[in-house]
Amino acid sequence: MKPNYFQILHVGLAAFLLVVGASPVTAEPSHAIAMYGDPVLPPDFVSLPYANPDAPKGGRIVFAQPGSFDSLNPHILKGRAPWAVRAHVFESLMGRSYDEPFTLYGLLAESVEAGAERKWVEFTLRPEARFSDGSPVTVQDVMWSFETLGTQGHPRYEGAWKQVETMEQTGPRSVRFTFNSDNRELALLMGLRPILKKSQWDTREFGESGLDLVPIGSSPYVIDDFDPARFISLKRNPDYWGKDLGFMRGQANFDEIRYDFYGDGDIVFEAFKSGAANTYREGNAAKWDAQYDFPRVRSGEIVKSIVPHQRPSGIKGFVMNSRSSVFKDWRVRAAMIHAFNFEYINETITGGVQPRIKSYFSNSVLGKSDGPAQGRVRELLLPYADELPPGTIEGYALPVSDGSERNRANLRTATRLLEDAGWQVQDGILKNADGKVFTFEILLSQGATETQTIFDLYSAALERLGIVATVSTVDSAQYRERTNTYDFDMAFYLRGLSLSPGSEQYLYWGSDGIDKPGTRNWMGMDSPPAEAMIEALLTADSQQDFRAAAKALDRILTAGRYVIPIWFADYSRLAHARQLQFPDRLPMYGDWIGFQPDVWWWEE
Repeated sequence: MKPNYFQILHVGLAAFLLVVGASPVTAEPSHAIAMYGDPVLPPDFVSLPYANPDAPKGGRIVFAQPGSFDSLNPHILKGRAPWAVRAHVFESLMGRSYDEPFTLYGLLAESVEAGAERKWVEFTLRPEARFSDGSPVTVQDVMWSFETLGTQGHPRYEGAWKQVETMEQTGPRSVRFTFNSDNRELALLMGLRPILKKSQWDTREFGESGLDLVPIGSSPYVIDDFDPARFISLKRNPDYWGKDLGFMRGQANFDEIRYDFYGDGDIVFEAFKSGAANTYREGNAAKWDAQYDFPRVRSGEIVKSIVPHQRPSGIKGFVMNSRSSVFKDWRVRAAMIHAFNFEYINETITGGVQPRIKSYFSNSVLGKSDGPAQGRVRELLLPYADELPPGTIEGYALPVSDGSERNRANLRTATRLLEDAGWQVQDGILKNADGKVFTFEILLSQGATETQTIFDLYSAALERLGIVATVSTVDSAQYRERTNTYDFDMAFYLRGLSLSPGSEQYLYWGSDGIDKPGTRNWMGMDSPPAEAMIEALLTADSQQDFRAAAKALDRILTAGRYVIPIWFADYSRLAHARQLQFPDRLPMYGDWIGFQPDVWWWEE
């Protein structure tokens, strides 16, 4: 029996509050760096708090997921690389502790030093750091990786690289980055860039996608075998250079990490039931309660684990692309939200047990408060009052239905909003003054069966409003291509958000993403006030100002009415083979990056 998770998380929250109240980091070499205050763990820490340093090595963990891949380069926009390569093959200068909001500990780097104002940061490599082929990780590898990723890599790397004024070698194993902007987060972001082996790319074009080059990283795992339509297998490197580091003790415990690929979500679940996979994340509460009575559960071969967390809800639902003429007007987007009968759909799909996502940072200390903006949040928003979506300062909340199938009151509100925006029903069809029919396409990925079911329930309400909606279901390759170029009216949207939002928020909501392909700004958001709040996040010199900026950004995003949000849970549901174990002490982030398979192990 596991201990009381919520008591454990309460202790984690106390640690969080201790961190944010601590004093600033001084400019001298250190084993770690934090966004605010001092790192919790001392230089000689044995392991991360949520890792078991005595975990046995061995066994295998097998994931099942829909789709396929056509590339082994996860660092560029072109192609579809499996998550396994990005997550398990490469390392960075520093590693993240998911028990602290934003603290990094030395990994490839033995020390980090940052100026008092975080205008520069310097890393010194460990002399023992090696790639999986035995060659040393050098300053040249580091500098080449940063420049190549920043200029030829995926757009997620570009923003931070543009803020690097100079990059210079300062010693045999040291490199310093000096910045051209007041962005305290940059010192940490430099520590998180993947480090690649320069010589592997000397005669190749980095931006080309493909399967003919198997990347060499420095992590505990190497790519052992793969078939792009079926699987990818990673094996633990017995000669891994960092196995005795405190940061790595209790991590990388499996001999093999394998990802098997299937046609759709239903087949993925059947693969787990049959034993082809030995772990499965369940997102549907009703299914968790009703469909986990198959033989492997009844025999005890499969166990069910609940893993709570304290991270923000993020956003999940149907995103409306404001680049599309039909969704440019906020009143139309508001009408679409009113037409979505959440209470009825939630009851039908999940049994009504999961709460709705109320805002992008809800379920956390960074989420907006109800009612009008107050205090520092209001001060940040007031200079942009004339540019803000209605309800940003005054307060905006999602509509609530009476739970019945008809949703009459909200549909009346939706009709009024559509009329205000110039749309009226003519002969049962919604049209504008020019006679143009209100029609749009929703883009869904093949195998997204639950999403399809949700939209089927939603479409009945749209028909009552006179709206003509068509569904296009495409394979994963087409889905990626079309969403990368924003070629859709509506699509299913999922963005996880952390307790340490920073520069990545420009990639999510920044105006560069209106035309630039490959960003996460699927809604086509163009909001100078939102970008001002992101700037306030990055330049905040206190936790109080940081939280206020996040809350203000949350208000702008939510009041923009770009996404029809569905539900979330403040815990994860994991069904897995009984031999798959995880520590009693859970990270603040719960089942997140760095948890499974990282700190799990196999025990007979």
